Amino acid sequence: MTRPTGNARLRAARIAAGYSSQQSLADALTARGVPVGLRQVRRWESDAPPLPQPDIRHALVELLGQDLSALGFSVPAGAEPGRRPAASLLAPANRGPLRTSNALQPATAAADFLAVTRAHRRLYWTVAPATLHPAVSSHATLGGQLLEATAGRTREALATALAESWLLAGRVEFFDLREPDRAGDTFVRALQAAGEADDALLGAAVLAHMAFIPGWAGRQEAAAERMVAARTYARRGPASPEFLAWLDAVEAECETRCGNTRTALNLIAHGEDVLATGGEGENPEWMDWFSPVRLAAFKGNTQLAAGHLPQARETLRRVLEELPGDADKQRSVILGDLAAVEAAAGRPIDAAAYAVSALRLLETHWYATGLERVRDVRRALTPWQHEQCIRDLDDRLYDWGAVVSALAR
Repeated sequence: MTRPTGNARLRAARIAAGYSSQQSLADALTARGVPVGLRQVRRWESDAPPLPQPDIRHALVELLGQDLSALGFSVPAGAEPGRRPAASLLAPANRGPLRTSNALQPATAAADFLAVTRAHRRLYWTVAPATLHPAVSSHATLGGQLLEATAGRTREALATALAESWLLAGRVEFFDLREPDRAGDTFVRALQAAGEADDALLGAAVLAHMAFIPGWAGRQEAAAERMVAARTYARRGPASPEFLAWLDAVEAECETRCGNTRTALNLIAHGEDVLATGGEGENPEWMDWFSPVRLAAFKGNTQLAAGHLPQARETLRRVLEELPGDADKQRSVILGDLAAVEAAAGRPIDAAAYAVSALRLLETHWYATGLERVRDVRRALTPWQHEQCIRDLDDRLYDWGAVVSALAR
């Protein structure tokens, strides 16, 4: 596979910021009072991008949220405009690959880096996120430094592993730590690394994860635009049936969060058809978060949101039976959804039992998304809050261990 020509870092940052074309970036900069034409943007995304004029630099950094060096420009000392506050960053060093004085790394560097990336991928399912995240973040920072000291196929392989590491860090931030702004910054780095590797499927995976951020906030248009980009990249893969079905599931969850449950159910039905039909294209090794049973989990949640309680109950119970033994994070979410089904059906005892089961799992396999499900159920159970089953649930939800653990993570 040949590396893409041009400034992949700027192109990735532009797409991640929502500017799908070079012209749209030029228009946005012009709207900020710094007239820029399409020809200038094309030159910036060329193999040898010229450094923008000083008045444009500030607007470009502010618009894309990246330093000039992270956008692929060679910046002389003192020419870098001010950066955004570091509060939303993983750490100041994580604003992009760093220029280092390392000697050229051997071909084994990529394989060694990938071995740790693979270990982190497996540990995600069992290690507490507050413990795992610093290790993944530091590992990705190291990868960014090593990238500047590699070349050829070694650089391409290292960039692929780096993209996966940044993607994992962003997933922890979004799903486990519930820090969407932080995750957004991290996903941009993942997209930039995927661009360095010219790995279209990794780029599609990153863009689809980026769609969750506006989707969960109810911003359907922004989520849909990122999904269009994700599907465009997936077509360059080629993507496996599982990957395409996962894209349907992601878009369905975003539509569900935006209140469009009919559209979401249609997307899930399409994903089921894709899996049933099959097709060419290998499933990426790193995509360990999806399977047909996970698609059914998305379906059950959407049926719940649509008010189809009997169907949701049947779907979610089947998912609970079919989940693999090491899927305790997902299991806590399914138990929370089942609790929500019973709460909506006016069955507080059953709802509380499912919620307590979810909390037991969360004590050993923390997952912020799972706890959010339980808290939503508890709010739905307010009409029965004086009943003993709800008091028992409160004792579990607010005991010393659970409160301290939640605050510590």
